[in-house]
Amino acid sequence: MSLSRQPRKTLRSDASSLVESCPAWNSRLAARRITQFLDRELAECGLTAAQLGLMAQIAAAADDTLGALARRTGLDQSTLSRNLRTLEREGLVEIATVEADLRRRAVWLTETGARRLEGAIPLWRKAQAKLARHMAPALARRLAEQSEALAEH
Repeated sequence: MSLSRQPRKTLRSDASSLVESCPAWNSRLAARRITQFLDRELAECGLTAAQLGLMAQIAAAADDTLGALARRTGLDQSTLSRNLRTLEREGLVEIATVEADLRRRAVWLTETGARRLEGAIPLWRKAQAKLARHMAPALARRLAEQSEALAEH
């Protein structure tokens, strides 16, 4: 009777398994690579992919409060505020207290911000077409939608 030997578990084999199968690690790796690609493609307009996305979220939203923006972007308040301060310093967004409720703040694009976003969209479209040659366009959206339930846990 022969005994089959199981491969010996080691830290290296466990770590390799983690790297290969962990959704958090792999989605962050993919996000970094996509972001780096888009940042290169968008460099001409002077916005990063993160800034462009944030400005698009602001422009597309009916609810302009920081709380609603934080929920839509999945950012905590401090990270959102830090990112918005950069855009505010560049004159691309304005942030103000809501008169009806002084505890709430609203954000909107300035005229300069709206023009910059309009100018960046053709570059973004070109970058998206390039990106689509390497990965399915709906893949990232599907991942975001399927991970939505995790935000509630």
